[in-house]
Amino acid sequence: MSSTFPDDDDTVTTTARPAPSATPVLLPDPPAPRPGHRTSTDVALVATFAAFVAACALVPAIPTGSGVPITLQTFAVVVAGLVLGARRGFLAVALYLVVGLAGVPVFAEMTGGLGVLGKPSVGYLLAFPFAAAVAGWLGGLALRTRPVWRFPLLVAAGLASSFLVTHPAGVLGLMARLGVGVREAVAIDAVYWPGDVVKNLLAAGVTLAVLRAFPDVRPGRRSRP
Repeated sequence: MSSTFPDDDDTVTTTARPAPSATPVLLPDPPAPRPGHRTSTDVALVATFAAFVAACALVPAIPTGSGVPITLQTFAVVVAGLVLGARRGFLAVALYLVVGLAGVPVFAEMTGGLGVLGKPSVGYLLAFPFAAAVAGWLGGLALRTRPVWRFPLLVAAGLASSFLVTHPAGVLGLMARLGVGVREAVAIDAVYWPGDVVKNLLAAGVTLAVLRAFPDVRPGRRSRP
């Protein structure tokens, strides 16, 4: 029996097999925040912004002849709404009001207690939570637009909350507490308009800066270009 072997000069050809294709590894989505964690975060943010409104109210005010000084309260109210959104912005400013009406001196000129309801500023104070809610709702619409439009639309959202909610309520409070007519009350209220425009410009800028640094502060919103 004979065996046949390849000669030394014969070439043995080896065919390489293709390497098996790598299967992509799919990473799981990050876990959604637990309801309890989200609730505790909301409570912390509401308390923080209530303190922020109080701090702005205690900045030395500019007195006016009407008994309603010019303060940074409206600035803080708009920022709370724009940053937190309608619901949490409302709750933050409402908490501020409750604390002040309970007697803690967190209102302008370090006042507090139910006695402030008899002052000419009552309309402005009671309107603040609703102004924050309106600013928050309109601000949410503004933040869904292209980046180039966000600043002017946030300014518009703040101005809308001021001139559709805060100022009309303030005029009613002036009429009720000072015993003046509509024209006189509007003339008194007009003193605060230029300052509110400036404060809303600042509020829009602060809001964009905060959301750029903490993009998940607003629920359902992630960082965008």
